[in-house]
Amino acid sequence: MRQFYYVFSKENWSTLSTNLSWSHYSELLSIDNIAKINYYIKISIEQKLSVRQLRKKIKNREYERLDETAREKLITKEDTSLVDLIKNPILIKNSINKEIISEKLLQQLILEDIPSFLQELGNGFSFIKNEYKIKIGNSYNYIDLLLYTYIFNCFVVVELKVTELKKEYIGQIEVYMNYIDKNLRKLTQDKTIGIIICKKDNKFIMEYCSDKRILAKEYQII
Repeated sequence: MRQFYYVFSKENWSTLSTNLSWSHYSELLSIDNIAKINYYIKISIEQKLSVRQLRKKIKNREYERLDETAREKLITKEDTSLVDLIKNPILIKNSINKEIISEKLLQQLILEDIPSFLQELGNGFSFIKNEYKIKIGNSYNYIDLLLYTYIFNCFVVVELKVTELKKEYIGQIEVYMNYIDKNLRKLTQDKTIGIIICKKDNKFIMEYCSDKRILAKEYQII
């Protein structure tokens, strides 16, 4: 109880006290960073996390996998955008115990536990289809994963790569995003976001990517 008072007495927690159980707070008492505690309280309430789910997120170092900008916004209680809460790296469970050597195999692992994958991206994501077929000119192309986020009201194109990020991946996903905007997006929806999930990021390439709707995130097999 002394520890609880020491950690939580400096903030106004009265509006939160009825939303989380004592077991939730017991999990949070092991954390010595108030910003990190704030984050886990926020997502526990928003996502209605059980104690077990909260414990798993803490163990997976979810807060530490947010970028510095997102952490600063959480500390200052600024509004966060879709891109802020996408983790890096994105954790993907390997249920088949094989080396990931192809995009198809990586996609298979994601589809086996799509709810966990969507949670890695943030709250409010929904799955539309994998291998989403589009026709560009006389040829067909396939988007690895097509998602939608109801919170930010936009489509999300996800491309999977098992290599380091390459500049041609930027052009590829940009074409797919523009296709979705032209053929699926309604006037009331925001422009499509593109996420390239790759084995290794290349910050030099992203530095010269002019389209800020395109994100590159590494994956980590666990």
